[in-house]
Amino acid sequence: MIFLRTFKTAWGALFINKARSLLTILGIVIGVAAIILIVAIGDGAQNLILGEIGGLGADTIVVRPGKQPTGPSDSVDTLFSDSIKDRELNALKKIPGIAEVSPAVLVSGSVSYRGETYRPQIYGWSSEMMAEMFDLHIESGTLFGEKEDRQKESVAVIGSKVAEELFGNDDPLGKTIKIKNHSFRVIGLFEQAGQVMFTNVDEVILIPPSTAQTYTLGIDHYHEVMIRAESADAVDRTVLDIEQTLRDLHNISDPDDDDFYVSTQSEMIDMVGTILGVLTAFLASMVAISLVVGGIGVMNIMLVSVSERTKEIGLRKAVGATKVDILRQFLVEAIVLTGAGGVIGTIIGFALSAIAAVILSQSLGVEWGMTFPVSAAILGIGVSAGVGLVFGLYPARKAAKKNPIEALRYE
Repeated sequence: MIFLRTFKTAWGALFINKARSLLTILGIVIGVAAIILIVAIGDGAQNLILGEIGGLGADTIVVRPGKQPTGPSDSVDTLFSDSIKDRELNALKKIPGIAEVSPAVLVSGSVSYRGETYRPQIYGWSSEMMAEMFDLHIESGTLFGEKEDRQKESVAVIGSKVAEELFGNDDPLGKTIKIKNHSFRVIGLFEQAGQVMFTNVDEVILIPPSTAQTYTLGIDHYHEVMIRAESADAVDRTVLDIEQTLRDLHNISDPDDDDFYVSTQSEMIDMVGTILGVLTAFLASMVAISLVVGGIGVMNIMLVSVSERTKEIGLRKAVGATKVDILRQFLVEAIVLTGAGGVIGTIIGFALSAIAAVILSQSLGVEWGMTFPVSAAILGIGVSAGVGLVFGLYPARKAAKKNPIEALRYE
């Protein structure tokens, strides 16, 4: 009963000066809303990225040349590493438990057709494996696979955007395009699919990897090898076999000297989840500083309120209110003020998160799911109430210590 009466008294005092109360908690509102928004966007990005990575399949293993990258510059170095060639590829195909092995190379540059030029994403990779892995469908023509790669055929399968840019409304099948001054015959056209696993399939050209090596890049190594294990349960054992096979080929006894690295989908999911989680927490903690600034504003206004209500304090003490009663009243006022700011900030943050999800979905062309971080909302409201407790304590103690006689005489 005492707390309920104190709460009603505090709420009434705050409601008298509605405009000042709203302006006082503005910093709290902005801080909590920003935390909700950042955490919601971070969770949405994490769900999207992890979903894309998981879509490759739990049985997928990727082998890349060079040492495992620890930064952006290391990732670039893998493009220039030549530790995975046909010898390694043939050895990998003989490992028990491997269902499929598909090498890939990245080709940079533009493609042309009769004066029309376009800069797509060009991969030397099996179109059959890409269609299977990304669940793509062929609109017209056919795909190529190991046979065309073995014979180094100059054929290509293109995305719908590439066909539109180079051929307009004409049928692209049978047409000859040029990549790095080498001619390729278009044998297949993918259905429009948009963004799939970080790749816009509509802007892709696929050519056999051996053809890409010989005629476009002039190299004898691969940039990566996609491997399918016979089952998800066999992945860990297969990874160990892959590592041991490549070490034996390269005469490596110390794993720290590996000139290749192997990654699985579970490892990538764990790594990306950790990175995004840390980044989101860091950004949220930076924004949380605004709650401290808002708390200082609350303390200043409460001090002003104590001065303005000096006579009220003296009158309450004269009729029997104790120091604890006065302390409790002003402390509850501060907590109610900041707690209300936390609730308002949570509502605004939820609205902004929903708007951000729609904007990101439309601008990026992906299914960006709306997430509401309940833990962040509870934390935001709790912290804002805690800020009121911490920064309201000094003004409340100052009010409680006032002498009733001097307070009644205050003008």
